[in-house]
Amino acid sequence: MPMDFLERIEDASFPMAVRDEGDIHCATMLVAAHLIEAVLPPAASGTGRRVAVVVLITPQGRAALRLRRDELQT
Repeated sequence: MPMDFLERIEDASFPMAVRDEGDIHCATMLVAAHLIEAVLPPAASGTGRRVAVVVLITPQGRAALRLRRDELQT
């Protein structure tokens, strides 16, 4: 899930390379939601490995993480 991915990268050093296809999919969804900024690879073609680069978690992304933590505590 994208929010699980966002939690996993919360304390990462950026820029961060992402190679797992599931994580690339999550990154794509988080970019669309304006929760992260990332350089996304073109759609899969052939057998080449794809890499996304997460540049940062946006202020909206940080707020979403805080909200999620608050919801889990109640």
